[in-house]
Amino acid sequence: MERRRELFGGRSAAILALAGSAIGLGNIWRFPYMVGQMGGAAFIILYLASCLLLSLPIFLAEAIIGHRTHAGTIGAMEQLAPGTKWKWLGLLTVLSPMVILSYYSVVGGWSIDYLWRSLTVGFHVDEVGAVSSAFGAFISKPWVPLVCHTLFLGACAGIVSAGIKSGIERFNKITMPLLFVLIVLIMVYSISLPGAGAGVDYLLKPDFSKITPSAIAAAMGQSFFSLSLGVGTILTYSSYIHRKENILVTGAGTVFFDLLFALIAGFAIMPAVFAAGIEPGAGPGLIFETLPFIFAKMGTTVPWVSSVVAVLFFVTIVFAAFTSAISMFEVGVAYLVEQKGLSRRRATLLIFAVTWLLGALCSLSFGPLSGVKIFGRTIFNFCDFLTSNFLMTFGGLLFVIFVGWKMDKAAVRDEFTHGGTARFNGAVFDVFWFLLRYIAPPAIVVIFLTNFVA
Repeated sequence: MERRRELFGGRSAAILALAGSAIGLGNIWRFPYMVGQMGGAAFIILYLASCLLLSLPIFLAEAIIGHRTHAGTIGAMEQLAPGTKWKWLGLLTVLSPMVILSYYSVVGGWSIDYLWRSLTVGFHVDEVGAVSSAFGAFISKPWVPLVCHTLFLGACAGIVSAGIKSGIERFNKITMPLLFVLIVLIMVYSISLPGAGAGVDYLLKPDFSKITPSAIAAAMGQSFFSLSLGVGTILTYSSYIHRKENILVTGAGTVFFDLLFALIAGFAIMPAVFAAGIEPGAGPGLIFETLPFIFAKMGTTVPWVSSVVAVLFFVTIVFAAFTSAISMFEVGVAYLVEQKGLSRRRATLLIFAVTWLLGALCSLSFGPLSGVKIFGRTIFNFCDFLTSNFLMTFGGLLFVIFVGWKMDKAAVRDEFTHGGTARFNGAVFDVFWFLLRYIAPPAIVVIFLTNFVA
């Protein structure tokens, strides 16, 4: 007997779930340090343009597939292109999120540990270098990071196992509004710090000389990765959206909230970086190395404020990591439930086991397995390199080609215009169709080549 497929409860639930999938460590961690490295306000302008002209059409292409078929990645390909090799795209987008989840869970585990520290011992250091050394000593330990990885992934498994409405939808309905409240509170405090005005100016006053080919490529890449394009999470979540919902409105709402959160995160972090007198281009160590130093520095004047801000910040990090991680978890679970006939509980346990094992290897690659190299990279760095530079971009490119060149145009238009009932003329669809067919593919190739060379 065929299982009845669960659906999200409505448009707001769908937008919150999709926004939760998009809003993650990329918004809080990657976006601020890239803003710092790429020239501040000029990069933000490029990022906004990339989201609207590149990432939104790609997002909608993936969402259209899921909404049209009400099936997971492989099932969707089998429906729309039966008897073809396009089913391998579905398989790719089952494997990709599992690899990403494996090392993403390790970072999520780090955030749990730092939240615990902020609640207990706090951050008491005098120099940025001391914080960096402490972080390096922590991740090189074999057991504590592994336990944190297990806790994080186990919590994700519990949420996904509960189902679409009772698990994923309920979790996002609670955490997403809370995430926005927390990041706004941190932003308000950050911009109130002495010396923070320089950071605000850095984000608001563009230096157009910073708009370079490398900055443009970086902005396109950040908009692509921030929305988790090309890995099947958007397709899978969109397949749980009721037919009556307008996929264009849902997609545009998701991109809007992702943009808004990223900008607020920038204003929450960069003014504090300037207030502390730290180089804005601090790089990938921003969350676990630079910011704890800032919290410690704040604590020299008003200790309790520093402690509260640190707790709020790492609660935000943990929740953001969870909302993205469960979307990646769900892709594999949906495949096992729909294609292999497993119960949701058994499917969840299997995905947990596979991702935990690979994640454990990633975690240990900073310590006991640091000498194990794959093409000159540690296990963690190789998984990151493989997914970021190949699997995500390749998957995104194939989705664009499939919807823009393989799928029936009338079917795409039907989804885009909500069966012809949407209140706009055909020019909007024509713009989307042009961007999807002629702009998105070469842009994705540029992202791929830029990341590969870098």
